[in-house]
Amino acid sequence: MIHALQRSAFFHGPLRRIQQTLPEKPIFPVTEPLRNYLKTHGREVKLPVSYRDLLQHITYSVPLKDKHDRDTLWETALYDMRHWDYIREGLVQMYAILKTEGDLTFTKHLDVARIDFCSFANSCPFRIRIVNKFNDNYDHYYIKQADASRIYGLELEHLLSPNRITYFTWHNTLVEEHIPGIPGDLFIKNFLDDPQTNKIRLSKEFVKFNERCFVRLLGDMRSYNFVVDITPDIEDYQYRIRAIDFDQQSYEGRKNLYIPQFFKENRALVDLSLKHLNKESIEQYQTEERTMMAFRVASSRFRLMELLNIMSRDAISTPDKLLQLRSELGDYFKSPAFHKCRSMGQLVKRQLKQTLQKI
Repeated sequence: MIHALQRSAFFHGPLRRIQQTLPEKPIFPVTEPLRNYLKTHGREVKLPVSYRDLLQHITYSVPLKDKHDRDTLWETALYDMRHWDYIREGLVQMYAILKTEGDLTFTKHLDVARIDFCSFANSCPFRIRIVNKFNDNYDHYYIKQADASRIYGLELEHLLSPNRITYFTWHNTLVEEHIPGIPGDLFIKNFLDDPQTNKIRLSKEFVKFNERCFVRLLGDMRSYNFVVDITPDIEDYQYRIRAIDFDQQSYEGRKNLYIPQFFKENRALVDLSLKHLNKESIEQYQTEERTMMAFRVASSRFRLMELLNIMSRDAISTPDKLLQLRSELGDYFKSPAFHKCRSMGQLVKRQLKQTLQKI
């Protein structure tokens, strides 16, 4: 379905920026059907260290500053030596599970350089920095509380986006790979006006990212919740915007919270797109993205249907948010089918059918 567009309306209706801070979202438990799904598809793996181990053994922490001596909202966690050897060894092994399917051959020259903790985010994540002792090269990964919303978001990203995600669960612990790229807020601040930035290609990618989020109902994609990945190409650069935070998968009740264009933090990208793209180009890029999503649905239809059936029976939001979202989507698409949905999972399934069925 191609939406009618106006220069002042941008992609999905009148531009009303979302300025309020979203309330903290609760952690939803992983149900037995979802756990069985994770086991079936190799996502549930026995892990040597749990989220609880890292949290309960912190001795103290110090604020982490960036290279300009500004607060990053992260804290470096420090541990007593009684627990450190166990934690350090487990974290190195966990990195091997993420990167080499548990092959410990190369772990002898790896070490834990730093453990950072962020209490600002919903999932209160730990960020682990692993360093190669031979050349000082480092990499990161994250350990978080296992939240059903986030897991559904990760799986839908893996199945429906152009990106692949490596993550594992074990009981109440979730381990995610680091997604490389320039954080969206820093890109807007430091690179958006750079003469080397191809603003037309960047605008095209923002339109596609906007569409992907709305089709699969991934919310809260403010600039600091996605990264911009830049790839040198023939005579220029290609861009891909990748979500890095999946807490708000099908949780909020307002339709516009699933459309990145409506967040004030993304206004610079909206203005850029309106400046460089006309109505026909925007419609073309929207259709291109929905076509690719339809191909991905077809290629992973059995696994996707299994996931959506589990999600449809799960409670990952509140009744009032469910009622609000189904009402707003039903009115937006002028489709009574949305009003029959009894869960957020059913809304995602209905949304996919609504937006992809004509492709």
